[in-house]
Amino acid sequence: MSAKLIATLLLVVAAGAVAAPKAGKPSAPGKYAKVNGLELYYELHGSGRPLILLHGGLGSSGIFGENLRALAKHRQVIAVDLQGHGRTADIDRPLSVELMADDIAALIKHLKLGRVDVMGYSLGGGVALQTAIRHPAVVNKVVAISAVIRRSAYHSEILEQQGQVNEGALEMMKQTPMYQSYVEIAPRPQDFGRLLAKIGEAMKQDFDFSKQVAQIQVPVLVMAADSDLFPPSHAVEVFGLLGGGKRDGGWDGSGRPKSALAILPGLTHYNIFADPRIVSTTLPFLDEAAR
Repeated sequence: MSAKLIATLLLVVAAGAVAAPKAGKPSAPGKYAKVNGLELYYELHGSGRPLILLHGGLGSSGIFGENLRALAKHRQVIAVDLQGHGRTADIDRPLSVELMADDIAALIKHLKLGRVDVMGYSLGGGVALQTAIRHPAVVNKVVAISAVIRRSAYHSEILEQQGQVNEGALEMMKQTPMYQSYVEIAPRPQDFGRLLAKIGEAMKQDFDFSKQVAQIQVPVLVMAADSDLFPPSHAVEVFGLLGGGKRDGGWDGSGRPKSALAILPGLTHYNIFADPRIVSTTLPFLDEAAR
């Protein structure tokens, strides 16, 4: 199995979007919060209404690059490194979107933020949705980018390949920018193989959060690439569970649902997080008064 294939399976960032490592380990510009047994790393950018920003698998808060800076011109962005990723060291528990959602809710309470908007890509999008499901009292709005809510929604070739991900891929992954970026900032660089094993195990687990998503009460922006890891119809399905697409919106927009749907053209799972359209699509949704 090639390193390129592994990178595809892991739902991670495009190789070209990760900076090459620098000599020596850079100092951390952010802070740590002790939550749920984790030393959870986060950075504060900008000012204004708070927005939690969550990366994808094998990434870190730095993957958003210019988009993070663009969001920070309008919001106080709290960019988090999830369990076992970036500058947040792993602990002895599985990787799951539910447990990571609990971490985000604990961070929100730790920072005394009240109700906040939560925006996530891929793995982070799943965590954002779970935060709204499990901790509705701390969530105002959700932006879920390239996130699936049931395993069977992935394209068949992705499902077939997911079973090949394990710690044995470590040597191949050492040639990729994902590995190089990880060891540059991770508290324990030797844990990369462990992270691969945990992600591989998580990807083998079946899941279907349709019923839980249908119970979400806050507005959700469902966003996907038109050539994502799943067909656009899955994003439409999620939108429908949230009350979208049930009737005509009306000439004055009065029939619109409180949630929204955006399928961005000409993009894939591996470049949507870096496209400026995610910012230009997200900000009007977050700024709109609740319907």
